[in-house]
Amino acid sequence: MPKIEIVGLGAGDFNQLPIGVYQKIKNHANLILRTKEHPLVSELVSKGISFRSFDEIYEQESQFESVYEKISERLLKEAEKQDILYAVPGHPLVAEDSVQLLLKNQQGIEVEVLGGKSFIDDFFQAVSVDPIGGFQLVDGLSFDANQIDLGSHLIIMQVYNDLVAGDVKLTLMDKYPDEHQVALVDAAGTTFEKVTWVPLYELDHLEGIHNLLSVYVPPLERDDQTKSFATTQFYMDAIMNGDMWVQEQTHESLLPYLAEETEEVAEAIKKDDTENLIEELGDVLLQVFYHAGYAKSQGMFTMEDILDTLNKKLRRRHPHIFDGYEVNSIQEIDDMWQEIKRKEREEES
Repeated sequence: MPKIEIVGLGAGDFNQLPIGVYQKIKNHANLILRTKEHPLVSELVSKGISFRSFDEIYEQESQFESVYEKISERLLKEAEKQDILYAVPGHPLVAEDSVQLLLKNQQGIEVEVLGGKSFIDDFFQAVSVDPIGGFQLVDGLSFDANQIDLGSHLIIMQVYNDLVAGDVKLTLMDKYPDEHQVALVDAAGTTFEKVTWVPLYELDHLEGIHNLLSVYVPPLERDDQTKSFATTQFYMDAIMNGDMWVQEQTHESLLPYLAEETEEVAEAIKKDDTENLIEELGDVLLQVFYHAGYAKSQGMFTMEDILDTLNKKLRRRHPHIFDGYEVNSIQEIDDMWQEIKRKEREEES
């Protein structure tokens, strides 16, 4: 059976390259690198090791997704003729989309991951952090601020130029204080390793941002995680368990407060008072938490049940957003909604 073996080149320090990986690289007749833009490549050249790379695909394609798809397609096609040793930066199973595509679409080709050294150990050593409390590893080109756990260590990869660094900064500033200290880690695990700490708002101000740079964002203390829905839930759980007034409330006793806060939202809108509107919408949300907390205490339902119902409804009622259903006017959207609601009523009955 035709075969593609995959190895990782590590962070770039030749002395840290596993001996088994080096022997494979040295002796294989058909070595292909994902990219030549890696510190270890000069060592391979100096030792007379022959290889090819896919750097020309990066120049041809404008999106990384297309680059990795083309790389995997070419590897699979060439492997039909001869075995391949495919070498990637770091570890093959850490943030390597081309490897995942190969494993998913083998097409009768044997794909074997032989290993390598991930940069993650070196990264945490560089910033002197023990990640036992949990960490997230995300792609700087595509991560979503709403999926960040503000209480965990955060590593952001692919921050390879000023534009990406600027986008990352703005995304993080939606959740973190502007002055929050972050680290730019350059070439972790190599002799060129450098760590620079800056306030978040200066993340894109440094010169020399390139493809070996990653960003470390330390976790926030709970009381600093003020832009997180999870923090609200944490506070409300404590309040429901410890506040005597809240513990005495029921759905019925809370009704006047919900009505009052709703009226105050309407009043803020009429007055075009943005600051007050922010506060009053928060008060309405607080009433939702009160009702959910009471329901949970009575064994009726939880906030998770509310979110489950809401999220399923949002997904179900917006096929034109999530499923490619074509609509060309507001009237067509309304007609679509009415049809969806009709089917929902039929299923409920």
